[in-house]
Amino acid sequence: MSKQRVLHNPSFKAKVALAAIKGDRTISELASRFAVHPTQIQQWRRQLVEGVEQLFVGKHSRPERAAEAEKAELYEQIGRLQMEVAWLKKKVAQLD
Repeated sequence: MSKQRVLHNPSFKAKVALAAIKGDRTISELASRFAVHPTQIQQWRRQLVEGVEQLFVGKHSRPERAAEAEKAELYEQIGRLQMEVAWLKKKVAQLD
C-alpha cells in the first residue's frame, strides 16, 4: 500500500530550509529531526537561496514590470486588430 503524501506548510519549509542554510547540522540530522527526506530539504534550501533576491526587490518594481508587459501586449493586440480591420475594409471594397 502506498503512503499518503504529506503537505507541509510554507512556515515549516522555511524553518527547515533556514536550518539547512545555517550549516550547524548535517542534512541527515535535519532529515531525522524534522522527519523529511534529505532530498526534500536540499530542494527547499535551493528554493530559498534562489528566491531570496526577490525579498529585496522594491515593492513597486514588480507590479510596474507586470503592468509594462501587459501594456506592451495590449499595444501588440491593437496593432494586429487594426491590420485586420484595414485588410477587411480592402476586401469589402473589392467585392463592391
